[in-house]
This record gives sequence, C-alpha cells and structure tokens, in this order.
Amino acid sequence: MNSRNFAANNPSPALTLLVWRNLGTALRRGYEYLVFYGLLAIFALMCLLWSLLAAILFPLLPRRIGAPLGQFVIMAGFRFFVALMNSTRIIRCDLAALDRLRDAPALVIAPNHPSLLDAVLVISRLPRIVCTAKAKLLNNLFLGGGARLAGFIRNDVPTRLVREGVRQLRAGRQLLIFPEGTRTSSAAIDAFKGGFALIAQRAGAPVQTVFIDSNSPFLGKGWSLLKKPDFPLVYRVRLGPALAVEGDLHDFVAGLHSLYRRQVIGRS
Repeated sequence: MNSRNFAANNPSPALTLLVWRNLGTALRRGYEYLVFYGLLAIFALMCLLWSLLAAILFPLLPRRIGAPLGQFVIMAGFRFFVALMNSTRIIRCDLAALDRLRDAPALVIAPNHPSLLDAVLVISRLPRIVCTAKAKLLNNLFLGGGARLAGFIRNDVPTRLVREGVRQLRAGRQLLIFPEGTRTSSAAIDAFKGGFALIAQRAGAPVQTVFIDSNSPFLGKGWSLLKKPDFPLVYRVRLGPALAVEGDLHDFVAGLHSLYRRQVIGRS
C-alpha cells in the first residue's frame, strides 16, 4: 500500500477531531432549533386552550371567583412553561428572588422591560398578581380570554387604568406594571411613565423595584418571534428596595429612573 492510499484510509487525528466537532455543532444546532420551535408551539397551545376555556367561564363566574381563578391558572401555566424551559438546558431562569414577594401585602411591582418574556417570568412566581395590558392583548385569541378572566387592566385609558389599579391594590392584590410602558428600545432603559407611581401613591402601596438581567436581546423591541437567538439564554431577576411614593411625583419618578439606570447599566 503506497503512502497516498494509506493517508486516504487513515485520516489524521486532527482531521478526525475536526469532523467530530463539526458533527457535534450540527447536532447541537438541530437540537436548539427543535427545542426553540417546540417551546413556542407548546406555549401557543397552552395559551390558546386556556384562553378559549376562560372566555367561556368569564360571563358565567362572579368576579370574586373568576379573577382569583384566572390569576392562579395563568401563574401555574407560566410556572410550568418556565420549568420546561429550564429543563432544556438552553434556557436558564433564576427567579428565586420573586418568591420573597409571594406573601407580601399589596405592591406595585415595577420591573424593567427588556423582553416579551418579562411578564411570563414575573407572573410565574406570584399567584395573586394583576397585570396591565395593551388593548390588543385583551382581544388576542391566544391570550385575551385568560387575561380578561384574571382581571388584567387595559392601559389605553389612563383614568380607567389608575382607577382599576388602585382598586386592585386596595383589595390586597399585587399590580404588575412596567414603568417604561413598553419594551426597552435603548441600550439601557427608556424614560418612565408616571402612571405606576400615581397608582401607588393613591393606593398607599409601595413600589417594589425589580431588575431583570438577560444575556440576550431575544424578544426585545424589534425582535421577530420566530427569529432564533444564540443559546444559552440566561435570565435572572433581582429585587431592589420597596419604596413609598412620597413628595413630588415627578421627582420620585426621576429618582427611580436614575436607580434603574445604575442597576441596568452596571449589569450590561
């Protein structure tokens, strides 16, 4: 056997290692695509089934029964989905800090808002939380029925938002509201709206600062739902102080925004 035939039949260790590495990379990417789109499909199916059932229950159940039921089912469903994401090992969520709020009194929970997943992460740990939502979400086939049953509040009419937010807090519930009003569009954090502070002030409830850290812009402003991110995705939630809204409202909002900028920029 000449040397050329021997080399062809016996590739070098370096070449063999390269082939195995490329094969491993291809398998890893295939697994990530399968998991990514599989998770999206599972989440969509869960939301659709509950939304349809909740739409039937909404006119049948009194509010005092329907709203707590809706809040609990959404929490349980989101918690299952977060656990499912963690089980894949390509998405890791550290949400343990939120457990300290489970038995806390009425609070305005005010996280930064880098991603569409933020509400899912926060709600998954808290069983009696009410969320503010855009009108199009409440009319959405996949989410609308569940959101209406849970008593989520439309944010397109400011006076109604404030009135309903105060009512929910005085009833002992926790109110999830993003101070930026929408997902962050800048590299750090956008300007705050004042509605969350006004609601807290009128209800006499503190504002619980919440900081969401992520290593990816996945599902941020302008990110297509079907665009695959780089994995692994890592999310961590940290709690800051719970602050009473005192003095001038604009000064409070400006001071809180400065606190969030320091926290978010310091982690980016």
